[in-house]
Amino acid sequence: MKMRPTLLLPLLALAACNSQPSQPEVIETNPDPMKNQLANAAPVELPPAIRADKTLRCANGSLVGVTFFQGDKLASVRVPSTATPVRLTAPEAGKPYVGENGTTMTGDEKSVTVTVAGKPALTCHD
Repeated sequence: MKMRPTLLLPLLALAACNSQPSQPEVIETNPDPMKNQLANAAPVELPPAIRADKTLRCANGSLVGVTFFQGDKLASVRVPSTATPVRLTAPEAGKPYVGENGTTMTGDEKSVTVTVAGKPALTCHD
């Protein structure tokens, strides 16, 4: 059986349409210079979520800003309330919070006692 040229041309045209490989060719023109470092990096632990952010009035009339985080081992305090926050940590929940600059704090989001190095303790409540 002889094929007619009119049938052969459309078949050749269709066969030419599928000339691409089954997998797309990926050309990396901008490689990531830190790809290997990131792949081998240790997992990152996110900081705890904020549990409460309060501005408390102290016995001397001043204001103190306190942020408590989930887990009760991390807090930040601002003395006065507009100051830069100081990070405070506790060894375990329920223990006093201590900062690197000597600031200490006890209490919860209702009432705290804050001691800044070289100054008298402030008792503050909401």
